[in-house]
Amino acid sequence: MIFKFKGINSHGQKVVEKIEAISLAEAKSKLKAKNIIYQSISEDSPSLFANFTFARMYKIPAKELSSLSRELAMYIRSGITIVSALKIIQTHYEKDKKIKLFLTTVSTHLDEGKDFFTALDTQKVVLLPEFFKQSIKVSESGGILDEVLMELSRFLKEQDKINKEIKGAFAYPSFMIIVSLLMISFMLAFVVPQITGIFESMHQKLPTPTIVVIAMGDFFNHNFTKILGGIFISVVIFLLLMNKSYKFAYSVHKFILKVPLFGQIAQKSELARFSYIASLLTRSGVPFVQTINLSANILNNLVLKELFSGAAKKVVEGKLLSNALNDSKTKIDYAFIQSIALAEETSQVENVLSNLSELYFEENRDKISMLLTLLEPALMLFVGGSIGFIVAAMLLPIFSMSIS
Repeated sequence: MIFKFKGINSHGQKVVEKIEAISLAEAKSKLKAKNIIYQSISEDSPSLFANFTFARMYKIPAKELSSLSRELAMYIRSGITIVSALKIIQTHYEKDKKIKLFLTTVSTHLDEGKDFFTALDTQKVVLLPEFFKQSIKVSESGGILDEVLMELSRFLKEQDKINKEIKGAFAYPSFMIIVSLLMISFMLAFVVPQITGIFESMHQKLPTPTIVVIAMGDFFNHNFTKILGGIFISVVIFLLLMNKSYKFAYSVHKFILKVPLFGQIAQKSELARFSYIASLLTRSGVPFVQTINLSANILNNLVLKELFSGAAKKVVEGKLLSNALNDSKTKIDYAFIQSIALAEETSQVENVLSNLSELYFEENRDKISMLLTLLEPALMLFVGGSIGFIVAAMLLPIFSMSIS
């Protein structure tokens, strides 16, 4: 539970902040331990937006978590304790209330004698990735917390960079598609019906392209709001099914993997993410079966997630990961399976996984770049061709009338 309070701290300054506690009594006890004299304290009620999303925990962006991990790693390397490092980092987030509350809560748990992993796992302010917490758990006991935090920072930063590159790359094509569809819809719904009246007064046979365009114009003119409403409802239903129905989401993800070119990009992107985090967890000392499960949990594609989760169960039974993947009904890039088999044979799993992630990331960058190079002129041709067809269809009767 989150409680908000007003009071005066040990320096005599007025404070208006939040604190996490199981009950009101515990919240008061924690304030007393921090030498804060509270004037009022009550449970923090969720906002309207929080009620709408049915979630109270804040999902921290990858870039923010990367920055936090890097700062913490640097302070730990400098010989500063985790508690002191967190208190220093808190001063950098005075304006970000959620991150500040998260850091304050973790610091409080550490003051109570809990280890860093338990503090992160116990807090209910921020939703942290499971692989992040497990990496902290193993590295803390192994005395390599600063190294693992720095590696996690690099991974999260790289993921954020890749996501931004993909979004940025598809921004222009998406804009072109939306604008072209709006232009064509506008011409069919409003421009074509205005010209249709002129053709009706001619009382002559119209060319086939003109008849087609007029029919499309009449359809859009009479059903424009219904079409927009249908599109909106379809999108809402699709998103709800993706979130609520596992079978539907699984079928969509399975279909995506079968789409030419896009399926390969999606699969290799997921394999790259799996390889990177698996190499990181292996380096951190996480048991191999747990590494497979944790790495599978970060995947977005349910088909591949189920594939690796099932393979982990077979590894527990004594099977090699490469054999488990090869025997599965879901087929993935054979080069990946061969690389895993080689890694298991030479006991170089960490290095091979790291190299695989770099290889797949590079391959995807090249494929996306090639795709966009082809997509831009194709979109221009589509827009120009569609509008040109409509204009030509409207001018054909006028030309035929002039000739006659």
